[in-house]
Amino acid sequence: MKYYLIAGEASGDLHASRLMEELKRHDAEADFRFVGGDKMAAVGGHLVRHFSEMAYMGFVPVLLHAHTILRCMRECKEDIAQWKPDVVILVDYPGFNLKIASYVRQRLGIPVYYYIAPKVWAWKEYRVKNIKRNVDELFSILPFEIPFFEQKHGYAIHYVGNPTMDEVDDYLKDHQSTSGEDGKRKVIALLAGSRRQEIKDNLPAMIEATEEFAGNYDIVVAGAPAIPADYYDKFVKGRNVTVVYNRTYDLLASATLAVVTSGTATLETALFGVPQVVCYETPLPRLIALLRRLLIHVPYISLVNLIAGRELVSELVADRFSVENIREEVRRLMPGSDAREPMLRGYEEVRRRLGTERAPENAARIMISLLSSRK
Repeated sequence: MKYYLIAGEASGDLHASRLMEELKRHDAEADFRFVGGDKMAAVGGHLVRHFSEMAYMGFVPVLLHAHTILRCMRECKEDIAQWKPDVVILVDYPGFNLKIASYVRQRLGIPVYYYIAPKVWAWKEYRVKNIKRNVDELFSILPFEIPFFEQKHGYAIHYVGNPTMDEVDDYLKDHQSTSGEDGKRKVIALLAGSRRQEIKDNLPAMIEATEEFAGNYDIVVAGAPAIPADYYDKFVKGRNVTVVYNRTYDLLASATLAVVTSGTATLETALFGVPQVVCYETPLPRLIALLRRLLIHVPYISLVNLIAGRELVSELVADRFSVENIREEVRRLMPGSDAREPMLRGYEEVRRRLGTERAPENAARIMISLLSSRK
């Protein structure tokens, strides 16, 4: 069968590439055409456009590059119409992909599958109406999305397991932990995000909050792949801090604890069994704290807490974000502390809730079965 996939950022490229591998394994005649990145290209097929040409985040960058994004969207629609795939598979990236879904479903009548559901449960819940109208099958990787879509909105979805857990478990099978817990090495990991603004906002406070522990611990920053080394220099120069690149899993495997911005990194840290503090600086913190209560429809920002259904890890966001608060949470999580073991036990509950299904394989089998039944 012919599969057209669209992934608009690095994480989508990774998840889509693993899905493609499984589609190939279950469908010997799988033919791919896609908007994506290097990992998808390595699987095979035709790369129509690299995601780096349209990966702009935030209101101002998107506005400044609106012409480029719109051109990419127009060309993508034309390419789908000309190639006539059996299915279009969208991977996260909702601002772009939901518009593609509308065109493909309404104008071309081609089935639309969405792998890794848009996070409409957090904000922009009105998008559910568009998903129900334009997406034939939705594949979720977060268990709390099931009641949100099925019970609250009456839209049946497929929970297929979590690919991040697959990736962490695959790593752990092939690597022996060097955690500070076993006395081999003591590390505090700093995961400050993957974008320049996130790093600029969060890393200085992370460093300042952990400096007092530098005598007994290595303070190590996980460098983001797309950020050049010289960008980190202004934050770490003259400090007892090192930066490592393309080794985030190695870093977490050796960490005693971590300070992490929100996002998938919070879940990765939990799956490695590393106690963590979640922090995220925002402008106008008091106003943001108020708006968060009014506009954000979930009680937590970290995936760990959302999956656990309670505040398992501390979230120092908006008006709770400060160097002293981060430092105090780090102290609370040191080995031997009363707060450490309950958090680690909570991580086991997170694992149980994620289940044992391997997401790419499960999703590929369901997709092929659904498509075969249409013929």
